Amino acid sequence: MQLEIIEAIALGTLFGFALYKIGAADPDKLIGMLKLEDMHLAKTILGGIAIATITLFVGVLLGLIPMEHFSIKGIYWGVIFGAILFGLGWGLSGFCPGTGMAGLGAGRIDAYFYFIGGLVGTFIFASVYAGLTDTFLYTTLFSGVGTIVETGKATALFSSSWSPVIAIAIGIILFFIGYKLPKKFR
Repeated sequence: MQLEIIEAIALGTLFGFALYKIGAADPDKLIGMLKLEDMHLAKTILGGIAIATITLFVGVLLGLIPMEHFSIKGIYWGVIFGAILFGLGWGLSGFCPGTGMAGLGAGRIDAYFYFIGGLVGTFIFASVYAGLTDTFLYTTLFSGVGTIVETGKATALFSSSWSPVIAIAIGIILFFIGYKLPKKFR
């Protein structure tokens, strides 16, 4: 248990440092990406997703990563509303949770306000959570869970023994899209 905590802190620190180095701790760069004025971060994000997808599913093909370790989150109305709130918060503040922590580590004053807002929001959600579980917000959508490729835990768009290969192909396509994205749209 303590080793897992140490690993999590080490990996989180490395991730935060990487976010800082690519400029993701700067809300001006993030908002520039959201406005399609500076696509450097979008290119980096697509590249990161592509590399992670390819690496993960090559590990599956080689038998190094069992599919039963995959965690698929449910799809319900609360996720839709949460995604909208997340996007609004990201657009207004210029931070998402990872970049907010990187900004905090970089000593940005606006990141402190972001962090406090996150704590207040978490407290409010935790306070009302029990009352929300019996509302429409927890009504499942699309049979509850869904994935692009078969993981054994969800309804998949592509369900076959070729799922890891399809996932690797999707990773390659994402990498190519990130590579071909222009630096600016405007």
